[in-house]
Amino acid sequence: MNGTRQLHLNAFMRPATIHAGGWRYPGAYADANFNLTHMKYFATRLEEARFDGIFLADHLAVLNMPVEALRRSVTPTSFEPFTLLSALAMITNHIGLLATGSTTYDEPFHIARRFASLDHLSGGRAGWNIVTTSNPDASKNFGREEHLEHGDRYRRAREFHDVVTGLWDSWADNAFVRDQERGILMEPDRMHVLDHHGEFFNVRGPLNIARPIQGWPVIVQAGGSDAGRQLAAETAEAVFAAQAHLEAGQAFYKDVKGRMVAVGRNPEFLKIMPACLVILGDSVEEARAKRARLDSLVHEESAIASLSIALGCDASGFDLDGPLPPIPESNATKSGRERAIALAERDGLTVRQLALRLGGYSGLAMVGTARTVADEMEEWLETRGSDGFTIMFPFLPQGLDDVVDRLVPELQDRGLFRRAYEGQTLREVMGLPRPENRFFSDRQAAE
Repeated sequence: MNGTRQLHLNAFMRPATIHAGGWRYPGAYADANFNLTHMKYFATRLEEARFDGIFLADHLAVLNMPVEALRRSVTPTSFEPFTLLSALAMITNHIGLLATGSTTYDEPFHIARRFASLDHLSGGRAGWNIVTTSNPDASKNFGREEHLEHGDRYRRAREFHDVVTGLWDSWADNAFVRDQERGILMEPDRMHVLDHHGEFFNVRGPLNIARPIQGWPVIVQAGGSDAGRQLAAETAEAVFAAQAHLEAGQAFYKDVKGRMVAVGRNPEFLKIMPACLVILGDSVEEARAKRARLDSLVHEESAIASLSIALGCDASGFDLDGPLPPIPESNATKSGRERAIALAERDGLTVRQLALRLGGYSGLAMVGTARTVADEMEEWLETRGSDGFTIMFPFLPQGLDDVVDRLVPELQDRGLFRRAYEGQTLREVMGLPRPENRFFSDRQAAE
């Protein structure tokens, strides 16, 4: 190890376990998604382990799979992310609080206000995961019969980001003087009215909350398509990536960071953190046995539903024991479709085999002892496959406790992970600069 780079680790916590069989595993909390007592335990343990942040995805539709499959899924009921993170902010002090906010089915003023509030409530620990929402069923919950086209979603997302960050910059850092003797709460010349008029939005502003403690909450992006990579290069400070093996991770890392250079951004200020399912055992054989048992708990109905979601089309009529047929383009996720097709081709999988792989978990998985998993993580870090990982737990609480009690100490002993938080805000912990206000210079804010 070169001694200068350390891993960044986020915990993916919604759904609390990403594996479709995780809630059925012996000893697992079947209600982990919807139990505040459990979520408080998870948050405090992750903070004890010095994780960068807790990452909550969001889902804006329940009916994204047939009801027969849905009845076997943990996804139909979960806490709304902002509400949950606000509660967790009260029992934690350092760990970051990251939530998804849709640029397709929300409005910039709402997103700007919620994240600014969370940043103030948590003392500067908020992060916004920009998503365009891939599930077409979400449209019907927001008064639209048709899902916005993929290209339009990303153009809207780019403008959405500019409006939100502009609203966060509505006030100079010293705008609220609260001078009780003079009776002056704020200085009007330290307020900016955005007055944005664009292709998708007309937003006057200003935001009715002081500038976030971090200037802007940390910006996260999760899309893997060409449009998603470009959006990440232009806007993101962390990427929730989905590469399943090191070679793909290295290619993604080089591509996105190269795009950053092309648009004039410093690639060091973007942390690429692929999703990684971690399963630990006293031996590699024991860990593999856990994975096999976990995969055996996935029902075929759930597996076919997962395949349909990944492909963006109904797979229930496919020949389960034949090869994957040609899959047309869809208006759902582009990168998910491409990954599923590539997996079937690479491993020569039948439709049934592909469905069972996707129904459990088909992405990057590190299965072994704390030592062997640490070896893999170190290789990804040192060969520029990632800057860290978004850890997914196979079942809870045991899977989380294994990572905290076994893997983290191994990483710390190698100098690969922190023993203490580097600062109070999420930006400080992740080594990211505080953005300067685009309307008020640091000099003006100091006057």
